[in-house]
Amino acid sequence: MNDPTSELFFAGIDIGSTMSKAVIVDARSGMRAYVVGQTGAEHRLRANKVMEDVLQKAGIPLDKVAYIISTGYGRVNVPFADKQVTELTCHAKGVASLFPDVRTAIDIGGQDAKVLRIKDGKLTDFLTNDKCAAGTGRFLEVAAETLGLDLNEMGRISLQTDKPVRINSLCTIFAQQEIISRLSEGQPLPDILAGVYIAIATRVVKLARQLKVEPPVVFTGGVAKNAGMVKAIETVLGVPVLVPEEPLITGALGAAILAHDQYNQLIKSGEYDAHREKKLSEARIDFGENGR
Repeated sequence: MNDPTSELFFAGIDIGSTMSKAVIVDARSGMRAYVVGQTGAEHRLRANKVMEDVLQKAGIPLDKVAYIISTGYGRVNVPFADKQVTELTCHAKGVASLFPDVRTAIDIGGQDAKVLRIKDGKLTDFLTNDKCAAGTGRFLEVAAETLGLDLNEMGRISLQTDKPVRINSLCTIFAQQEIISRLSEGQPLPDILAGVYIAIATRVVKLARQLKVEPPVVFTGGVAKNAGMVKAIETVLGVPVLVPEEPLITGALGAAILAHDQYNQLIKSGEYDAHREKKLSEARIDFGENGR
């Protein structure tokens, strides 16, 4: 006899400050599909779009999704979600699902940096830097704009040297001036770029060491896609770091797995509403898209 729950799916929606992610997992918590897109100003519209896109990619209708959890900065703007969970909890769950032995997770996004202590797959402690651009993707973007480079190109060039120039200022405005000054002094571009990465890594690792870093260490977030940043984190931290194949989706993945867990708990307690109406159109109400 077929298990009817084997045909059900679970979703996690992570509306971050700069990027939004959606993940769908199956009844065994195996990832079926994921999508990533720019968040923009209209969180509800983006939540609706990433959900539609991930459903299309997974090749399943919405009514096969039994439970949805939203997370991230914009988690309250996902009206079709069944529950909201903090990004720290979801992130820890997602990282641990990919790297079961993880003890420390470092996440650098566009607007903040987070360090998580994880034990037995659960979050035990954390620290965040969300008050200053130093140590975030924004710091890196300012450096790239100053030099007229894209971020991937910056990373590749920085790997050409083992002699990073010291960047003293962690304020984005003063760092920008310092980068220009280093160029005018005739410092090689790879040395300057490596110095930028080391400056960011130093800030983040200082945060991490307050939690007493233990390996294995996993590096996530959009900045983890940058080879120069990975090298700098490893250099300053003094240990190798693991990077997921797609470092942006760990929060959404964790939310999807937690959605599966929550569904099982509700089924066990007899509280799950199998007949609740599932729709995405309400996510568009604020933007006049109904009836289009």
